[in-house]
Amino acid sequence: MHLRRSRRELLYGLLFASPWIVGFLVFTLYPMASSLYYSFTAYHITGPTQWVGLDNFREMFTQDPLFWVSLWNSVFYTVVSVPLDVAVALVLACLLNVPVPGRTFFRTIFFLPTIVPTVVTAITWSLIYSTQDGIANDLLAIFHIPAVPWLSSPDWAMRSLILMTTWSAGQTMIIFLAGLQDVPVHLYEAAKLDGTGTLHLFRHITLPMISPVILFNVVISLVFTFQTFAQPFIMTQGGPLNSTMLYPLQVYVNAFQDFRFGYASAEAWLMFVIIFGLTLLTLRLSRRAVHYS
Repeated sequence: MHLRRSRRELLYGLLFASPWIVGFLVFTLYPMASSLYYSFTAYHITGPTQWVGLDNFREMFTQDPLFWVSLWNSVFYTVVSVPLDVAVALVLACLLNVPVPGRTFFRTIFFLPTIVPTVVTAITWSLIYSTQDGIANDLLAIFHIPAVPWLSSPDWAMRSLILMTTWSAGQTMIIFLAGLQDVPVHLYEAAKLDGTGTLHLFRHITLPMISPVILFNVVISLVFTFQTFAQPFIMTQGGPLNSTMLYPLQVYVNAFQDFRFGYASAEAWLMFVIIFGLTLLTLRLSRRAVHYS
């Protein structure tokens, strides 16, 4: 009787979970397995699929200079953007954690940009960065500063994309706010009785107590930042002079412009390996700095 009841409950559970299971198998697991297979082939939309083994990876490392350019751009973009995004979000969270009038309003204001679609954000910032009549250059003109070629100069295009990442720091800020509100108040009160200053409170109490939250935000930001595609695709198309040709954009070009799906699949799997390796490295380096108690 008990065994029959357990089987019935398992059947009902699988039945309720079946939409997600089917969706995962059809839209996630099968495409991943297919792309892994195609990464070892010369696959085009038209024509037969030919098994080439490791030729795609060999070409990637030895014959494709744009591969190294895009990989370096993505690494640079990630290494600079992630600390900047996390630092800005942490500062905002600390400021908005102070009990002052109107802090709910300001929390909402800083979080609102994160719910704006990425395409809309990219178009908006393209208008802001416009060399002619752009808001950014209009503001600089007020202070008699020469106009900056934000997106039209190889020296400024990547900096402009990195600066834009602070626009969406609100999502990370909300997570930091949740972590800050879990810090025991009595720790601050005891430290203040000993005459501890604000900076020492932040360094010796706040940072250690929210270190798991910091690690979480760093890992999540690293994973998503390395996969950035829409912003350079809409705003610069990888230019000027490939200065913003990020790795995901390079994968897209090979897949949907050159129709080299096998080669693009190989690049995509290498990106997976790189992100996985960077995540493991981050977790390993954080062991001594993160406190879970």
